[in-house]
Amino acid sequence: MNRALKAAGAVERVIVRIGEAVAWLTFVMTLVTCLVAMLRYGLSVGWIWLQETITWMHAAVFLLAAGYTLARDDHVRVDIFYREMSPKRRAVVDLSGCLLFLLPLSAGLLLGSLEYVQTSWLIHESSREAGGLIYPFPSLLKTLLPVTGGMMALQALVICLRSAAQLLGFAAPDAGLASEQTPGGMPGGGV
Repeated sequence: MNRALKAAGAVERVIVRIGEAVAWLTFVMTLVTCLVAMLRYGLSVGWIWLQETITWMHAAVFLLAAGYTLARDDHVRVDIFYREMSPKRRAVVDLSGCLLFLLPLSAGLLLGSLEYVQTSWLIHESSREAGGLIYPFPSLLKTLLPVTGGMMALQALVICLRSAAQLLGFAAPDAGLASEQTPGGMPGGGV
């Protein structure tokens, strides 16, 4: 069980690093938005492809940060009951939530988007807008759909493994990244 928990920790660290890296896109989006505004209103110049990059970066942030949000335990939850539960009860809630909801959703996203992504690559999809992003950028963005499903499924398996270990008495209640203190001072940054 300890090897499995160490492997789960390694997987989670990769997911967290991806989330931290993609967070920088929000800063880049801000810079590009300012550039678009200055070009449009200051110089009367506008490029559709540059405007589209903002939307595409925004989508990439949401898609690639989903696993990170799960790893940090910052996802939406009704904490009114959960925060008062014992560690074993939390483990039951986490395990059942992952098995009943998160893993099927992740599998659906991963498997359901494969044909959509494949078609995009096969037809060398470009933007519908004249002057928009050209191939392969739309296909690359669509490829993030199954990647997101895979990352969420991996993080769900990490949560399932830790919850099962907790229930079997193998893990301390504070195992995982969700227990780290965040700037808000609460574990996992919860509210």
